[in-house]
Amino acid sequence: MADIIEMPKLSDTMTVGTLVKWLKKEGDKVVSGDMLAEVETDKATMELESFFDGTLLKIFVEGGAQVAIGEALCAIGEKGEKIEAPAKSAAPAKEEKKSEPKTDANAEKKPAEKSAGPAPVSKATPAPAPTPEQPEPAEAEADDGESVTSGRVKVSPLARKLAAAKGVDLSKVKGSGPHGRIVRADVLAAASKPPAAKAPATAPAAGAAKPAKPTWAWRSAFDKSALQEESVASLSNMRATIARRLVESKTQIPHFYLEIEIDAAPLGLLRDQLNAGLGNDGVRLSVNDFILKASALALRAVPGVNASWDDAGIKSHAHPHVSFAVAIDDGLITPVIKSTDQKSVFDISQEAKSLAKRARDKKLAPAEFTGGTFCVSNLGMMGIARFSAIINPPNAAILAVGTTVKKPVVVNDRIEIGERMSLTLSCDHRVVDGALGAKFLNALKDHLEHPALLLV
Repeated sequence: MADIIEMPKLSDTMTVGTLVKWLKKEGDKVVSGDMLAEVETDKATMELESFFDGTLLKIFVEGGAQVAIGEALCAIGEKGEKIEAPAKSAAPAKEEKKSEPKTDANAEKKPAEKSAGPAPVSKATPAPAPTPEQPEPAEAEADDGESVTSGRVKVSPLARKLAAAKGVDLSKVKGSGPHGRIVRADVLAAASKPPAAKAPATAPAAGAAKPAKPTWAWRSAFDKSALQEESVASLSNMRATIARRLVESKTQIPHFYLEIEIDAAPLGLLRDQLNAGLGNDGVRLSVNDFILKASALALRAVPGVNASWDDAGIKSHAHPHVSFAVAIDDGLITPVIKSTDQKSVFDISQEAKSLAKRARDKKLAPAEFTGGTFCVSNLGMMGIARFSAIINPPNAAILAVGTTVKKPVVVNDRIEIGERMSLTLSCDHRVVDGALGAKFLNALKDHLEHPALLLV
């Protein structure tokens, strides 16, 4: 009996995955460990591994399709073995899609029937009246093909990147993939077409009166260009998941915010000295490396923040696993450095760089972006002085790090130019009270203003 490969759950928030492309084709021999396809989840793009030996008998899902967890992708078995599509397939989704045009068609027919009421009166006229059934094909095309008039564009991630590189307007491309999805071939075909030639302007007739100059010429130009170029891009799995989780966090978690300012001069000085001494070794420490280490030590000193809310109570975590926000093409991901307090600043630096690179390449394994107990979001390198971040569930807090700013400060009753950094802690008030959050920030401040202790 053939073995069925189903869409696996590759992250804790995944509900559907996009089968980007198949790496094997029907009839190919497969051994356990072979990579069958590339799957895009809400977190990363991963390769789907086979756990069976045999022949790839049947592929149930085309490349570029979105597939729910548990739905059949392909069948592997003995060569020549007959295989039928399993009962658990994408049929429910198709039925749901089919039911939509029926509802829309009925809604479309009702006004059409009303407008067709005077039809008997117009029988004497030679001009035929338009039939009310004409809107139905347009409605079906807008639903199944995701045409431009529907306001939505289905496009594969590869096709989207290719379109951006070649300057192709996706709202004007007809998709040939599943359910009208735009794939790579569609973008290449659109890019190869020459631009439409502009019709020559017609010269005004002799003696014709010149048209009056419009009072709002700028408004006319705006209406013709900006509004016509609007389009709505379909959401990637990652973008949709980010939107859903952030709405849940902001609406279900009672946020409150604490801010503290630290003297960043000692940290900057130590970092520069270490980088100068380690230059020949190819190691370059960042400010964020020290902040990750200091956060872990502050969590160890104030364990009440290293916790999360659970329906049964407050769950305390044995070790601080600090995650950090990494911006990628489709949104944001938070790789985790496990047992951060047990690692040196140098080890944290190397691991953070490796995780960030693989995050941007969408090559992170699920274990590398799950299990975090605290998160750091740093926009200092982008010149942001201060901001507040939304808590990443199930964490009880997230730290927002601003840039280092030179400003006048009072030192021993004298005004000097100092270097200051703003740290803002977003807290879940169900877990962290104001006094507890303040205690954590002061512990963090103490570690960062005496950075040599982070190297011990």
